[in-house]
Amino acid sequence: MFNPEILVELANTRMPYGKYKGIRLCHIPEPYLVWYHGKGFPTGKLGMQLATLYEIKLNGLEYLLTPLIKK
Repeated sequence: MFNPEILVELANTRMPYGKYKGIRLCHIPEPYLVWYHGKGFPTGKLGMQLATLYEIKLNGLEYLLTPLIKK
């Protein structure tokens, strides 16, 4: 069963390291996610979130995350 909280978390979690440290995962540019896809996503929860975000952006569905961003 799908848990909608996954999308809320995806819209509000910030990248913990690297070039985009501090940026919300949903705002990470698609080319960076494509690079990760080719390199291999990290293990654990962050890897799952980045892989999910890659699929969302690949299919043009990032607009679904916009209303979930907490101010």
